[in-house]
Amino acid sequence: MFFASDNAGPVHPQIMSRLTDANNGHAMPYGNDAIMDEVRDAIRTTFEAPDAVVYLVATGTAANVLALACYTQPWQTIFCSVTSHINEDECNAPEFYAGAAKLTVVETDDKMTPDALSRAIEKQAEGNVHGAQRGPVSITQVTERGTVHTLNELKALTEVAKSYDLPVHLDGARFANAVVALGCTPAEMTWKAGVDVVSFGGTKNGCMGVEAVVFFDAAKAWEFELRRKRGAHLFSKHRYLSAQMAGYMQDGLWHQLATQANDNASYLAEGLRKAGADFLHQPDANMIFARWPRRIHQKLHDAGARYYIWNGKLEGSAPDEMLGARLVCDWSIEKDAIDRFLAHFQN
Repeated sequence: MFFASDNAGPVHPQIMSRLTDANNGHAMPYGNDAIMDEVRDAIRTTFEAPDAVVYLVATGTAANVLALACYTQPWQTIFCSVTSHINEDECNAPEFYAGAAKLTVVETDDKMTPDALSRAIEKQAEGNVHGAQRGPVSITQVTERGTVHTLNELKALTEVAKSYDLPVHLDGARFANAVVALGCTPAEMTWKAGVDVVSFGGTKNGCMGVEAVVFFDAAKAWEFELRRKRGAHLFSKHRYLSAQMAGYMQDGLWHQLATQANDNASYLAEGLRKAGADFLHQPDANMIFARWPRRIHQKLHDAGARYYIWNGKLEGSAPDEMLGARLVCDWSIEKDAIDRFLAHFQN
């Protein structure tokens, strides 16, 4: 009954097999291995972008901040949602890697909206030497509250950004889950929607630790290579990153695993609805925010369930006080584990 994070799930056997195969013999370092050629071809084909430039790093934070740094001058600001990962969870890494550029938070409940983005951009007066200049827009998809921007919503955001001549970055740590939720293609959710660069996540969806940065503008390639090296994120034994991503892309495994994770979350969400839980956000993909009485939280934790209490404390004297929870499903969770979890809601 482990629903704390999709970061905690196991590596898929196909990916582990590719790692084992890559461990035989020698291979050129720093991304010059033959497996990386396979990865580039696979990602370009998947994104319908034959001229895309593809790089690998080991963490989602590295993918986000190195990509954003390529589009951000130190005197600029990056526009992002208040609930974006780069604002909530990256310890000022975007500012650090972008040379002390700042973040401008677009105030929304969860998903960024065109009106809120436009207002935030307008507040940054262009040409005023005393203030931050306008920089890139970063969109989180899936959001940190488990919701997914529709294709129309994405296009509306990128149209606002482009109207101010600003580039767009997509934080896709759960990119595959969003594609499955929308029933769209990677191309439709990126360059066809106006996205310039995407962080294409693997770690949360069955990989050991690998993320791809996909540039649809090849002009940024050399700068990224320099920033990756300078930022200490260029792996010498790069083939172990390549092997993971190759296994992830092979036979559409990335899509299959996201489908399994989303299906698990849908099954869990339906059970929670029947049990009377209140939902804090619409569970569009593989992450659920809901609330129920403290006494049930306590029963679940006593039984070994693992998930995060989102507001309030597990210990308390009011057994019926409603406490929020964040639950995340990965590809590997079995339906019987979800059933055992839901059984604790029975009085």
